[in-house]
Amino acid sequence: MSIWWSLHLRRDAASVPLARRLLMGTMETAGVDPDVSYDLSVALSEACANAVEHGGTAAPDGSPQAYRVTAYLDGERCHIEVADSGPGFTPPRRTTRQVASDAEHGRGLCLIEELADHVQFGSPQGRSGAVVSFEKILKWRNDAPLVAV
Repeated sequence: MSIWWSLHLRRDAASVPLARRLLMGTMETAGVDPDVSYDLSVALSEACANAVEHGGTAAPDGSPQAYRVTAYLDGERCHIEVADSGPGFTPPRRTTRQVASDAEHGRGLCLIEELADHVQFGSPQGRSGAVVSFEKILKWRNDAPLVAV
């Protein structure tokens, strides 16, 4: 079983729950274990929030730029990629830094690393921007209609 989708979203806070709901609905329909679905949806929300906040300046006409979310459920894995056209960033070696418990920012990359099995931070080849990609091994409900064989 393979499911693939890609979204081109405006860099607007309202786009984050849209991406999250689409991922959750896809995984629920496929029969992915709810705990795994939740972990991936939180990681996706953090990656999207980073793209919205840091993903570049407004277009010349003042409208917000866009970012892209791509998700693959393929066999026993889910791979998610969030790419923007912002200034990019230097990928952290490992985000084990301490964040104050009352801080409003700075936890997103740490959460993604904790919730996913494999994480990569980088920039698209030959252009500016940031790419956050992560994978998680899927677990299935007993009644999963689209379980991988």
